[in-house]
Amino acid sequence: MKTIKFFTLLTLFIAFTSCNKDDDTTALEAVETKTITNLKAEQKADYTTNPPTISGDYIKFSFETGATTTSDNWDIAFRGSTILVNGGEATAEDQLARTGKAAIYITSGTLASIEEVKVSLLKTDSSVNGLAITTGSGNGWYNYNPKTHIISPIAGKVIVVRTNNGNYAKFEILSYYKDKDTSGISQHYSFNYVYQPNKGVTTF
Repeated sequence: MKTIKFFTLLTLFIAFTSCNKDDDTTALEAVETKTITNLKAEQKADYTTNPPTISGDYIKFSFETGATTTSDNWDIAFRGSTILVNGGEATAEDQLARTGKAAIYITSGTLASIEEVKVSLLKTDSSVNGLAITTGSGNGWYNYNPKTHIISPIAGKVIVVRTNNGNYAKFEILSYYKDKDTSGISQHYSFNYVYQPNKGVTTF
């Protein structure tokens, strides 16, 4: 009887150990936190036309790679103070074609306090309803001071993104100026972001 009990316990131990090893293989990847500095997204304006003609390349960014890209696998794109998302449709002829299923929304809080994606708030760019991240002072992520001509990120605004690959990210714009110097060159983004690399996980 003792021998039978011993082998029974040994079998249970091996099974338990095997399950633990299986669990280890499905462990979640760590959430990624990074800072992007001086992402250059310049535009030009021709004020001899009415309305002014805006030109320049949209700079595409991927949260999965943590870098700009020239491929169709982009999540958001910057030009001047405008932010596009790779989902929906273009709102102007000179914009990038939307080839993905990304979506976006802007919310209030700190980067640390936004712990879960509110999926119901996610929006894509639309030729009917406009850009998901609205442009103009006080409408989206920035304020514009007409006296100093400085564009400043609105404190406490966090942008949440469903990425092109179906994962989630959140980011906070820190500055619109090169080296964060408002007396210097504008149209250079610095921002902190958090990327959730695990498919289907909506928490950070």
